[in-house]
Amino acid sequence: MSEAYIVGAVRTPIGRRNGGLAGAHPADLGAHVLKELMFRADADPSAVEDVIFGCVDTIGPQAGDVARTCWLAAGLPEEVPGVTIDRQCGSSQQALHFAAQAVLSGTNDLVVAGGVQNMSMIPISSAMLAGRPLGHDSPFSGSKGWTERYGTQEVSQFAGAEMIAARWGISREEMEAFAYESHRRALHAIDAGHFHREIAPYEGATTDEGPRRDTTREKMAALRPLTEGGTLTAALASQISDGAAALLIASPRAVREHGLTPRARVHHLSARGDDPIMMLSAPIPATVHALGMTGMSIDDFDAVEINEAFAPVVLAWIKETGANPARVNPNGGAIALGHPLGATGAVLAVKLLHELERTGGRYGLQTMCEGGGQANVTVIERLTPAP
Repeated sequence: MSEAYIVGAVRTPIGRRNGGLAGAHPADLGAHVLKELMFRADADPSAVEDVIFGCVDTIGPQAGDVARTCWLAAGLPEEVPGVTIDRQCGSSQQALHFAAQAVLSGTNDLVVAGGVQNMSMIPISSAMLAGRPLGHDSPFSGSKGWTERYGTQEVSQFAGAEMIAARWGISREEMEAFAYESHRRALHAIDAGHFHREIAPYEGATTDEGPRRDTTREKMAALRPLTEGGTLTAALASQISDGAAALLIASPRAVREHGLTPRARVHHLSARGDDPIMMLSAPIPATVHALGMTGMSIDDFDAVEINEAFAPVVLAWIKETGANPARVNPNGGAIALGHPLGATGAVLAVKLLHELERTGGRYGLQTMCEGGGQANVTVIERLTPAP
């Protein structure tokens, strides 16, 4: 049986909205991590067979197959193709899955997976709203099949997060305690240098910009809800962010022929769906499915990265899976560090690998909620100690 190895993993710092990465063209952000990935892995770019990037809101500077544009903007070989995919927030985690599947199937030997997003430049939901001048209010309006099945109810991540909080009985106070801890962990990780090896500074941006040193529980409690009568506030949601990340996936043959060092192997990958109106609950059944497929227990994982799209997403997942909260997002999550949409899946994979290497852990699990009520799950096994 073949294996899919991770032989390289790197990310930019995650920039705050209108922060240090705001003016960077998405192609240049992606090019930056691609060049750094090839350099750090000591890989021959001409041996790469495909570049698979996730990106959401692919309009303007993110349009035109930004994966291909990033590779060419990096000055890398023209004969290497690229493709851009959209599984909403899970786009670059799915890019990792496609890359690993290509290697596992024997179709390819060396594939790049990653993602890029500049939300300062292209606001969230730009693609969802782009059809309005043409008479299309949303991707769902006008579809007879959708309306017959789901009616005209709101399709919104904010509504979905409120549904989760209500269904799992998660209070605002619980969510604020979780959000505060995300900032605390992220700041500790930054101060301790935990992210130093995984970050490739971009011009003047050298560290993650999202964590707030001045945040307090009292400040969180004073914020108004995002919706009338709701419990969620801006402090309980992921931050609008800019960034890019990339990983290099290799077969055993590529490892031998190119002298690459396997750092981890992809132990499992899968994706599942759930209620598209609740939208953000799919990591729960997706994790149950992955555990059943692997025969593993949630206690087998030394570290977990689950995207903090909203605080109740992670809290409900912890309640259902029984995961040890200390192992979940040990260096903080998107509430503190940010969520550059199409890049986040790759960012989490980079963080997970480096955390296993830093601590000597063996298995890591990654999952995240996605538009349409979907979730990917990736399990990796660390193979080598930290360089």
